[in-house]
Amino acid sequence: MISDDFRQQWEKDFRLTTAEIFYFMPDFPDLLQVYLWQDLDLSPDFPKLKKFLSFWEQHLEGRLHSVDVAHCGQIQPVKLKVYAAELVVAG
Repeated sequence: MISDDFRQQWEKDFRLTTAEIFYFMPDFPDLLQVYLWQDLDLSPDFPKLKKFLSFWEQHLEGRLHSVDVAHCGQIQPVKLKVYAAELVVAG
């Protein structure tokens, strides 16, 4: 069985899109906060992201400062790097 997410990527050219949304905190307008948004979306118009940002501007108090967008290309195998390391937590 093929997942709907995979079908969207394969047949409709959707790509994993990540947006780093910087906004002013409503209670502390001099401070910036970051919200990460991630979904499958269509490049270069990003209709899902635009819909989300429109909702944000209409219904949320935090005024937007800027948005950085990144998306991946074609579906491809995951590339992993293995490092020889050990994490020891004292406690």
